[in-house]
Amino acid sequence: MEYIIRNCQITDLPKLVILCQKHAAFEKAVFYPEEKEEGLKKALFNEHPKLFCLVVATKETIVGYVSYTYDFSTWDAAAFLYMDCLFLEEEARSFGIGEVLIEKLKEKAAENNCVNIQWQTPQFNTRAIKFYNRIGAKGKDKVRFTLNL
Repeated sequence: MEYIIRNCQITDLPKLVILCQKHAAFEKAVFYPEEKEEGLKKALFNEHPKLFCLVVATKETIVGYVSYTYDFSTWDAAAFLYMDCLFLEEEARSFGIGEVLIEKLKEKAAENNCVNIQWQTPQFNTRAIKFYNRIGAKGKDKVRFTLNL
């Protein structure tokens, strides 16, 4: 598969929303696409972005993405990179693209003096868990809570 990894562009947003919807469905989560494009535009493309995103682009379209933020760890007293989402269309899997995306994030984290990269995945996503273990990541059993406002 021929692809490039590049920063998300404003013109990618309609397809990014579709990929987010597919990602949510894969994780058995509710997703409402309304106003997501505008919300992502504000988060990604303002003067002080709250969110960063790399896309996996083919000649025709984008087939995956990884989004991330920078946060601060009280326990480490240092910054870390938080990988919010990593998703590839089914036809883009098993080509090593996920590992390339993780390498790109490691570069971004190092450039920003982060002590580590953190993320989470559902326990039922055994394929991702195998991948993350293979690249040397260590999992922690925790329960994630959401308090809607």
